[in-house]
Amino acid sequence: MTDTSRRTFLAGAALTAGAAVTFAADTTASAQSSSGGAAAPTAPNAANYPKPPYPTDMQPWPGLASQMNPRPDHGETSYKGSGKLTGKKALITGGDSGIGRAAAIAYAREGADVAINYLPAEEPDAKEVIALIEAEGRKAVAIPGDLRSEEFCRSLISQAADQLGGLDILVNNAALQQTRPSIADISSELFDDTMKTNVYAPFWLTKAALERMGTGAVIVNTSSEQAGNPSPEIVHYAMTRAAVLNFTKGLAKELAPRGIRVNAVAPGPFWTPLQVSGGATEEKLRTFGADSPMGRAGQPAEIAGLYVAAADPMLSYSTGQIFGSTGGNGQPA
Repeated sequence: MTDTSRRTFLAGAALTAGAAVTFAADTTASAQSSSGGAAAPTAPNAANYPKPPYPTDMQPWPGLASQMNPRPDHGETSYKGSGKLTGKKALITGGDSGIGRAAAIAYAREGADVAINYLPAEEPDAKEVIALIEAEGRKAVAIPGDLRSEEFCRSLISQAADQLGGLDILVNNAALQQTRPSIADISSELFDDTMKTNVYAPFWLTKAALERMGTGAVIVNTSSEQAGNPSPEIVHYAMTRAAVLNFTKGLAKELAPRGIRVNAVAPGPFWTPLQVSGGATEEKLRTFGADSPMGRAGQPAEIAGLYVAAADPMLSYSTGQIFGSTGGNGQPA
């Protein structure tokens, strides 16, 4: 075969292979479309999500999503999984409502068994989540309790791992946020409760979880845009979100040799019970999220995919990463 004929042959083979790949991709897309979109990604109708001004229906802390107006979208009807977390065992704190609830729904639909932690007062919301997880044919475990107790945190990890049959993913999501006009109005008790819920608990839970986790496990922390752009009326809360960001990056370096990844998700303004139960003033609640480029608060369904990505085994080179969802306001760090 001459050089000319060899080049002609190779070019023809490349074109044939390229055509085959294109055909296969088109066939796959067509098959997914004809099967009712079962493998299609989540696509909530964001254009129809509510925009400010919002109702200022406040609730006593810790608040219930089931009593919010408008009620948040956690992906109950929109999230469609594709098996990214099949066989995984996950514990999600604050899994009864808000972002934690959206993550729990997504994890179950991605094939994971899920345990959720919440305060006893949040039982009505938790029951809804447990039913949604079980509807996917996944094991659901409800473990109420107060994360401000180190003893309970250790017990929570033990209960979750025992009842799930292991622990592959820990999502440190629960948080306390209470607005105050100035630092002078932040009592030592509130400061202590905020630190224990938002910083101590993830530390305690992670220490206990690492005794049971092996190669391939993932820890996912919830931080916030407040870590880099704190609001003056929640400086104590913002401090904790910055601490979580730092914790994530440092711990990722420590655990990388063990094959355990650590990532964080940093939300912007999201419509959850955190806001209506003292996390925002009535005035701020009315215009919540209006100053973001999207001009509205995010819905929990819109961030669930990032919690899946943070734990997805396919992203095995991603550790110490910050997955942001701020409506256009940029990353916290």
